[in-house]
Amino acid sequence: MTVKDQVAVNDQVPVEDRRAVKDRVAVKDRHAANDQVAVTDRLSVEGRHRIDPPTLSSMLERLARAHRIPGAQLVVHHGGRTVSVAFGEQVLGGGRPVRGDTAFPLASLTKPFTAALVMTLVADGEVALDDLVTHHLPGAGPDIAGTVRQILSHTSGLPAALPEDAARTGSARRWAARHANRQAPVAAPGTAFSYSNVGYALAGLVVEEMTGMDWSEALDAILLSPLDLTPAFVGDVRDPRGRSSAGGHVVRGSGRRTLPVAEQGVSVVEAPVGALALSAEETALFARQFLARPGPLLAAETVAEMRRDQLAGVPFGPYGMADGWGLGWARYRDGGPDWYGHDGTGDGISCHLRFEPAEGTVVVLTTNANTGQSLWADLVGCLRAVGFAVPGPGPGVGEPDDDPGPAPEDCLGDYANGDLRYTVSRCGPGLLLGLGGPPQYELSCTGDLRFTMREAGGDPSGGPAFAGRFLRDPGTGRVEYLQVSGRLARRGVTRGTVSR
Repeated sequence: MTVKDQVAVNDQVPVEDRRAVKDRVAVKDRHAANDQVAVTDRLSVEGRHRIDPPTLSSMLERLARAHRIPGAQLVVHHGGRTVSVAFGEQVLGGGRPVRGDTAFPLASLTKPFTAALVMTLVADGEVALDDLVTHHLPGAGPDIAGTVRQILSHTSGLPAALPEDAARTGSARRWAARHANRQAPVAAPGTAFSYSNVGYALAGLVVEEMTGMDWSEALDAILLSPLDLTPAFVGDVRDPRGRSSAGGHVVRGSGRRTLPVAEQGVSVVEAPVGALALSAEETALFARQFLARPGPLLAAETVAEMRRDQLAGVPFGPYGMADGWGLGWARYRDGGPDWYGHDGTGDGISCHLRFEPAEGTVVVLTTNANTGQSLWADLVGCLRAVGFAVPGPGPGVGEPDDDPGPAPEDCLGDYANGDLRYTVSRCGPGLLLGLGGPPQYELSCTGDLRFTMREAGGDPSGGPAFAGRFLRDPGTGRVEYLQVSGRLARRGVTRGTVSR
């Protein structure tokens, strides 16, 4: 697995060298569902933010070509108007153009939809946020701790990833009964933020238990049909309507090779975590339900609770990902009004969403290549230059290099998050990090235990960089945790080794 697959999955955007780009592409006109303004050459986002379709279209094509991305969509909604543009092909060399209505796999951008589904049950009085998950999933076993609120805000202490054998159970209920309680928690519920796919698999199962429908059926009936949206699904989810989605691609060899991905590997158990596929326009329509003047889908109280930061009093927050976390939504603070959003990266795809409720701004990018994360980082800079204060990479990204320093010896050792294993070893004055194997990444640390992580042997002044940190136990003062891309790993028994 690459660093982006293992570490930056659906969360943290890497810092990349910015590349000069040029060219332009034609705008794809389309009338959007549910009173979204049609895109025409005369439409622009007015006021302090000057974005018209040709400008946005040219911006998207320049960045997509620079990052070797076969196809992409970009939507900017502001002041009640929407500009939507598309570029490229659904599958490289396949001849099918990306249009405004092309579905892209959203990967972990599925999670806010699952959170909203649970919140409809809360609004109806069928579920309470502070109910224990086991209250609604008696078959999950007593060792599954945490409340509904905690699984939606990633503070349940559950592991990051489902075990590899989860897909073989063929059923979310069988997985919960047989396997969900076999992975040790990383932290006590409510004491730390640790991004967890396991928690959202359980959230989807709560939906199934309370509605009597499969997660995909409930999603369609409760959230998407009222918005006049027809979903597509990837992986093992049954989809009788058969709407297709763009294929993923992996860019290798410094951009010299772009290889198609056969399919998205999402099991039925993982469906609530990352099986949804929609277009950027459709995803933006969902996000518009969470603006200062919410749409008709959710009650204002529900919208406010999902946006409210749930991490007050939690000692370890989502460092490197966001400044806070609501119920399904990351929260970003950059000196102005708060922004919200989520990212999704899967097998050769990368999608990003941000919205700012006060001014009614929504930005959605969908791409069908693993380099979409780098495009997003560049796009943020372009949008900020024209007046959209879209938050950039997560807090801490790129900061540690400003104050490098030696890492204490007690950072060395083995750390675990479920089945994920991390080994930190020393190499000269620096540190190396291995993920389930030999050292793969170099860590540049600061005196306060933050670090920047880059692929070992790469250019130290370029390439993707990810932020992380070591954390001390408040009681003992000893380094007890490693946090990378919001995933908390707890120290194991074995100490690290020294590399010469």
